[in-house]
Amino acid sequence: MYEKYLKRIIDFSLSLMALIVLSPVLLILIVLGMVFMRGNPFFMQERPGKDEKIFKLIKFRTMDNRKNKEGKLLPDEVRLNKYGRFLRATSLDELPELANIVKGDMSIIGPRPLMARYLDYYTEEERKRHNVRPGLSGYAQVHGRNNVDWSERMKMDIYYAEHISFGMDVKILIDTMLIVLKREGISVEDMTNFDDFRKMQWEEERKEKAGEI
Repeated sequence: MYEKYLKRIIDFSLSLMALIVLSPVLLILIVLGMVFMRGNPFFMQERPGKDEKIFKLIKFRTMDNRKNKEGKLLPDEVRLNKYGRFLRATSLDELPELANIVKGDMSIIGPRPLMARYLDYYTEEERKRHNVRPGLSGYAQVHGRNNVDWSERMKMDIYYAEHISFGMDVKILIDTMLIVLKREGISVEDMTNFDDFRKMQWEEERKEKAGEI
């Protein structure tokens, strides 16, 4: 009952209320983003949602649009300015995803939506994380966040998808707010890309089978 009906109603109601209440903050962040990001303050990217249906996730941009003499964007580490680091450290860059929740692409709690290109690297077991809507926060995010390696993160996502409940969602939501307020377990730098991790994993398995390790 909760997973099929109540969860969506709660997601829609709470996220819509949050958008209304936080509208002054969102307006300020939009203006600041236009200044510090030198243009469009929003970042949109295709991500797989429930049943691997692709949707466009929206976040506040954390890297500016500086380019070199050839007109190409500078490296990510250069364009990640102090304002962008502040947004990531406080998780304020995630606020526009409330619109994704209202629309029905996402849920408040669920596995974090990863890049669409990672779909080619999932095992059949890992694809189970897409049996539910992706979330603004999730089970893995309150059990280590970016400090947990991909293998463990996938296992936690699958565990959530198979044991989803109202009580679990409430606990994750409370833990998320505490983590954000305390800034615990937060890593501004991104982890190794999932496709790079999977390639390394495949290479280790190949060497092991060949008796090289």
